[in-house]
Amino acid sequence: MGAHDDTLSRRTYLKTTGAAAAVGLGGLTGYLDAQSNTLEVQHWWTGGDGGRAISVLFEGFKQKYPDIKVNENPVAGGAGQNLHTVIKKRVLNNNPPSTWQDWPGQNLTPYTDAGVLKDIEQSVWNQGNMKSAYLEGPKRVAQPAGNYVTVPLNIHRLNNLFYNVEVVERAGVDPTSFSKPSDLLNAMRKVENNTDAAGMAHQTQSPWSTLQLWETELLARHGQQAYDQFVNGNVGAVESQVKDALEAVKGYRQYFNDDAGSVDWTQANSKIINGGAAFIHQGDWAAGMYRGQDGFEYEQHWNQVTYPGTDGMYSLVIDSFPFPKNNPSPDATTKFLRYVGSVDGQRRFNPKKGSIPPRTDVPRDAFGPFLRSQMDDFQNSRAQPPSTAHGLAVAPEQLTNVEGAISTFNSTWNVQRTFSQLQRAFQ
Repeated sequence: MGAHDDTLSRRTYLKTTGAAAAVGLGGLTGYLDAQSNTLEVQHWWTGGDGGRAISVLFEGFKQKYPDIKVNENPVAGGAGQNLHTVIKKRVLNNNPPSTWQDWPGQNLTPYTDAGVLKDIEQSVWNQGNMKSAYLEGPKRVAQPAGNYVTVPLNIHRLNNLFYNVEVVERAGVDPTSFSKPSDLLNAMRKVENNTDAAGMAHQTQSPWSTLQLWETELLARHGQQAYDQFVNGNVGAVESQVKDALEAVKGYRQYFNDDAGSVDWTQANSKIINGGAAFIHQGDWAAGMYRGQDGFEYEQHWNQVTYPGTDGMYSLVIDSFPFPKNNPSPDATTKFLRYVGSVDGQRRFNPKKGSIPPRTDVPRDAFGPFLRSQMDDFQNSRAQPPSTAHGLAVAPEQLTNVEGAISTFNSTWNVQRTFSQLQRAFQ
């Protein structure tokens, strides 16, 4: 997770790809005859949960298609940023890999604007019952420009509120009774009055944790309509709502851990494990750390509720695999993307990754109790808003600008100034 700055300049992109497009279909036909049976996949899952998850996905794929050679070409580091840079160069040079890990939704607009992603509705999405097995939110982000160009593999949820059970009990607080953000604020006050723990574990060293807390507050206080206005760039139309959510986050600041400015998110999250803080707002990847901690059990030592005010919503953070047009191995890539969208692929990958499948028909036996409860919430959700902080709701250039505004906020806590910057982010 984290920063994602290096965006694709659309003008350069279109210039470079215009020439390629002019070659037209005649050139492509000869090209398809010479297609390779080697599938080149680039991703950033090189260690931890992600590394384990992607290797079992490839194992399953190789069992199904033993004749396809998989050339795994990972690019580590930078929370995916290094991979974004590599892919951008390769696609610009008309030399894309077969497919790569990327956030779907608006994050893919530089590629859809340049016309370099293939419509895979017939070849992939209409195979079997794939389309009917996906809910509306994940299907929508697979079509950033109105047609299917990518396949979501996993879903991480953003609107979780995790807590240390012992700390909240000692403070006399019951998170399951929360219904609105002010309940959380009152609970943090109680925690700090009655225990020596911080109300909320948080990091302000990089902008994304505050950005995702703010976007969740906007949803909690003003609903999805206000959120949609914001991500569509109509920031002025929701000025009071945007500022209200900023004020709320500013109000939480007095309950952050004292070292919020010098720790990263994992160090902040470890305060939930060691009892140094009561609450943390994070995506469900935070639970991976709890799971890996001996003697720190779900429900007994840690638990979570849906972020107060966002009941019925499942905020989406998704990884997907797009299909580039100038593809070195179209047949092998089609088979791989069908597999990424299959019950078998998602059943293997997601329990190891600590995410849930975007398909709603994947058997639950391989998932632990926390992820099973998330699967229930997902299937019963009435809305699945795409995350801003993780690239689904806004284009890369805008995300960089929004992160700049939140960096300002992290250092000044000036609501008016931050709002002006957020407004400019879309201009």
